[in-house]
Amino acid sequence: MDVNFRTLDLNLLRVFDEVMAERNLTRAARNLSITQPAVSNALRRLREVLGDELVRRAGAGVEPTPRALALWPTVRDALRQLQHTLAPSGFDGATADTTFLLAMADATAAELMPGLVKIAELEAPGISLRVLPLTTRDPRRMLEHEEADMAIGYFPAVIASLAARSQSGVGFPFETQRLYVGQYVCVMRRDHPLANAPLTLDAYCAARHLLVSFSGRPYGFIDQTLGALGRERRIAVTVNQFFTAGRVVANSDLLTVLPRHFVNVTGVNERLVMRDLPFDQPLVHVDAVWHRRAQHGHAHEWLREALLRSAGAAFAGSLLDQALPDA
Repeated sequence: MDVNFRTLDLNLLRVFDEVMAERNLTRAARNLSITQPAVSNALRRLREVLGDELVRRAGAGVEPTPRALALWPTVRDALRQLQHTLAPSGFDGATADTTFLLAMADATAAELMPGLVKIAELEAPGISLRVLPLTTRDPRRMLEHEEADMAIGYFPAVIASLAARSQSGVGFPFETQRLYVGQYVCVMRRDHPLANAPLTLDAYCAARHLLVSFSGRPYGFIDQTLGALGRERRIAVTVNQFFTAGRVVANSDLLTVLPRHFVNVTGVNERLVMRDLPFDQPLVHVDAVWHRRAQHGHAHEWLREALLRSAGAAFAGSLLDQALPDA
């Protein structure tokens, strides 16, 4: 079917994009600040133009047709490019009074917040920044419930899920932005019995360990790696903050795993030594994740760009830095 692009209402494509992302007409209407009947009417008009049903009812939501799945990536990218071109800087920092709720670990806040606050003081002195504790490696529920505007951390399962859904054309109401890449190291007090010899896997597993666990579970991704090797370690203490971990380890014979760059801002770094982990551990990607309903605002766009600048300044152009999961 031939489409007369000159008479096509581009607002219909915005509705289509939101419906495809949410797979639900009610949520799409809420994100677009219009009524559900208006969404249904827009879909009807677009169906008439394209000659395709586009979506069908499926349970509590809708399911796209093959034509809709084929169209969506192109429509989505075109809309983003138009938005960036036509409204690249709609944020007025001089008058903005937005409050941003950011969920992140204390190690991440220690690195990112000083730069972010400096940027805000210069560009948007009226905004407020509230940092909430990050208690999960899957922040989608808290973002869906609007408990935070953005979560920053190590979310491997979330990123993998969103990438898979994007490649298959399945809707996803979340967006991500890579901030930096992290690396963990083993940390101990400077006069620890293991501090003056190469750290072997046997010595590491035989030691007593402190785990930084946001969830409170005495098991982290390091334990997953050890399990794959047929090994395990003894978790003697768990805490929920990296700062606490540094201070406890500085005054005990416990080993812990901390973000490499974070060690320098613990306040007790002169009492600590770092050793490479005695097994291969992948680099850790630190991402910002947010709900798509939030990204349309210019204030949120400014926040994302400011975070990138803060991360760049904190690490002097290097992407190798700390990460956030239970270690």
